[in-house]
Amino acid sequence: MGMGPLPSRHGRSRRAPMAEINVTPLVDVMLVLLIIFMVTAPLLVTGVPVNLPDSRANALEQDKQPVQISLDETGRVFVDEQEVMEAELPTILEAKRPAAGQEEPQVFLRADRALDYGRVMRVMGELNRAGLNKVSLVTTGAEQAN
Repeated sequence: MGMGPLPSRHGRSRRAPMAEINVTPLVDVMLVLLIIFMVTAPLLVTGVPVNLPDSRANALEQDKQPVQISLDETGRVFVDEQEVMEAELPTILEAKRPAAGQEEPQVFLRADRALDYGRVMRVMGELNRAGLNKVSLVTTGAEQAN
């Protein structure tokens, strides 16, 4: 908080320096950056033909190969482009779980836009049960409507 003019001996007033730092602009910039990183996190991956929903987010480059789970328009499940039965999914996801001390793998979930929401949530529930919580939902880039 700034102070008003201080009287001096010579009758002239001078301003005292501000003693506090305004952190509001810093917090605003950090929140905007956080939102940008959260929106642009998923990386567009191709493999199983899936009609993905649209998004304006750009893809990010990643060092490690993520686990890719895809659901096509008929509801078939693919893990890294290999079709699996829904009953086998918990066993396969358990095998993808990291050992103690290892970093948890990134999981990219790609689901067809025409697919039932409950079907996608069942797969996400299996991911959660297997301890794979770093899940990114993959979309395609949308064109601007203007």
